[in-house]
Amino acid sequence: MATMMIAIKPLFSPLIHHRSSRNARLHHHTTRMPVSLNRVATHLATSLASAAAAPPSSAESLVDDFDSELPIEEALTPPSSWYTDPSFLDLELDRVFYRGWQAVGCTDQVKSPQDFFTGRLGNVEFVVCRDDNGKIRAFHNVCRHHASLLASGSGKKSSFVCPYHGWTYALNGALLRATRVHGIRNFDVKEFGLIPLKVATWGPFVLLNFEKDVSPDQEVESDIAAKEWTGSCVDILGNNCIDPSLTYLCRREYILECNWKVFCDNYLDGGYHVPYAHKGLASGLKLDSYSTTIHEKVSLQICEGGSTNNADDFDRLGAKALYAFIYPNFMINRYGPWMDTNLVLPLGPRKCRVIFDYFLKDSLKDDKNFVERSLQDSERVQMEDIVLCEGIQKGLESPAYCSGRYAPTVEIAMYHFHGLLYRNLKG
Repeated sequence: MATMMIAIKPLFSPLIHHRSSRNARLHHHTTRMPVSLNRVATHLATSLASAAAAPPSSAESLVDDFDSELPIEEALTPPSSWYTDPSFLDLELDRVFYRGWQAVGCTDQVKSPQDFFTGRLGNVEFVVCRDDNGKIRAFHNVCRHHASLLASGSGKKSSFVCPYHGWTYALNGALLRATRVHGIRNFDVKEFGLIPLKVATWGPFVLLNFEKDVSPDQEVESDIAAKEWTGSCVDILGNNCIDPSLTYLCRREYILECNWKVFCDNYLDGGYHVPYAHKGLASGLKLDSYSTTIHEKVSLQICEGGSTNNADDFDRLGAKALYAFIYPNFMINRYGPWMDTNLVLPLGPRKCRVIFDYFLKDSLKDDKNFVERSLQDSERVQMEDIVLCEGIQKGLESPAYCSGRYAPTVEIAMYHFHGLLYRNLKG
């Protein structure tokens, strides 16, 4: 069995105990009935922008069951309640997912004017579109009349028409038509447009910010958003992953019966499980070269490629594999001419959706054999991981388990992830 080593390289920044400088917190508004419809509109806009009610104090008490101050050699992993308690997810949504930038899709989904796609994070329904002027915009995907969802899936639309009562919105969010409102008083069309969300793009990635304070100009400069999203790793990721020669291939989605953090933990174990669970993948990697570096919001795992022993010289992995984890839930896997990304979204305490987007060097996009075999290899690894993750979730729910230990030489990225979670959850 190969020995895996941790190498903290000088060209990378050291572990930084990062804490968000944002003190503003999403909260639920409860007010008396306003005396004017103008105040109704203002109140509704604020309420829709608020992502969730304040989580119960019982969930907050579970945070302290993890000691983030202990060094990795002495630390226990977070308790199983972090992965099983229904109230804990509400706390995570409020203090982790509804703050800062979150990856939600690919620019290929909104490549042309009038393209759109929809999504959901927690209880926030959103729609991202490219308007007629080519500008990318994002909104809460909720009609301002009686809260019907406006759009579903993805595709092309010249406007968003509510399927319930026909209210119609432009792609810039403005209310174009409110049906059968003759006789309504104190109604200002300008106050009933779609509620906007901050949106940015960086390379092939679409990012949203779910915090409630939105500037009039929604789209944020990509460099600013990338820096806020990845911290000091922006140049490293930019050089390795933001590659204009890559072409978008396809998307695959999986539903896993496990907590979203189980998938992240599995990704962040420094290749610990690879020789045992992914023998095909292990044959193409020099696992004794595995190294992990830690940044404020990003961990990088790097491994040299090895011989695949294939007679036809098929080699998806190339000379080096790079695994980048961007807190809290986005992963970039770069193998030579191939890149795929993993976005894990919580669906409940013991359920998550994992979205894979695949990219390939433009020069190889028409090589059907290479594409098909690469997708098959990826699918095989994912199926193996699903079995692992769902088994872990069952173990976490067992009365036999509370907390575990870290393997100090390989699981430093997982330890870093848990520390970031702890600090965010403490507010």
